[in-house]
Formats: sequence, C-alpha cells, structure tokens
Amino acid sequence: MQIRKASKEDIKSIAKVYIDGWKTTYKGFVPDNYLESLTYGEAEQKWISFLSSENNPFIYIAVNEEGKTIGFAAGKGLDNDKFDGELYALYLLQESRGLGTGKQLVSAIAKHFTEQGMNSMMVWVMEQNRSGLGFYERMGGGEYLRRKSEFGGWIVEDVAYGWEDVSALCREE
Repeated sequence: MQIRKASKEDIKSIAKVYIDGWKTTYKGFVPDNYLESLTYGEAEQKWISFLSSENNPFIYIAVNEEGKTIGFAAGKGLDNDKFDGELYALYLLQESRGLGTGKQLVSAIAKHFTEQGMNSMMVWVMEQNRSGLGFYERMGGGEYLRRKSEFGGWIVEDVAYGWEDVSALCREE
C-alpha cells in the first residue's frame, strides 16, 4: 500500500470512497433516504470545493497494490485558539478497515501539519460511530467539545477529539 498526497486527478476515487464510506459507516445513524440521496457527482464537487477553500486544505490517499484508492484523509488549517489544524475527514472502504490504513493516513496528516509548523489538531466524530470514537481514543485523542449536526432531519451528537502535540502521531513506516 502507498500513502501519497492527492491531486485533482484523484477526486473521482476520493468521491467513491467518501460515498461508499458514508453508506457503510453511518447506516442506522442517519436516515436511509439521506444515505440513498448521496451521489458520486455531488461528492466530487464537494472535494473539488474543499481543495479550493481557505486554510490550506489537502488530502492524502491510500492506494493498494492494484492501484485502487482504498481510503483518504483530508486536513486543513484552523483559525482556532486551541488547535492549529483539523483532520477534516477520514474514510476507508469497508474491506480496508482494521488493516492499519487509517493510522497511516492520520500519520500523513500529522506529518503534513508538522511540516507546516502546526503542532496540534482536532477531529469531529459522530458519537454514534463507536468504532470511530474508539479509533481516535486509541490514537491518544482527548475529548474536548461537543456539537449537534443534522442529516436528513435527524439530529446527531458530534464529539471533537484533539491532540495538543501531533508529533506522537508521526509514525515512520
């Protein structure tokens, strides 16, 4: 497997991982009709817009031996007193979970932040996503904030996890 910085040419594969990841991760947490309404085309536009937005956004992708994108992580800077950057998204295809890919992608984001002189980061996680919460807790993230979000008319609780020093996440592979 290879982890590399994404380019605009990777947007189609990022959109596929994003939509497929949503449909497997959030089933039962948000309405089925909301998940069914998600499209690859809209996701492509979302990630093109993300890369064109403020705060120096970037994406890293995980590519398997066959050249297929199996996961991605997105990051951006924050205008925040507590954290320098945000792990904006982390999505893996279902068959790629539990293999260390998520850890490697988080490490790539942390290294990118460190190279930019940014030493801390945070991530939002849907509280119902227990595996996501456990993943960030095992990676040393500490809960610091909560909010509510709405998806298809359902209100969900989000939990923010943060790392005051991302250097511990910068693993050498």
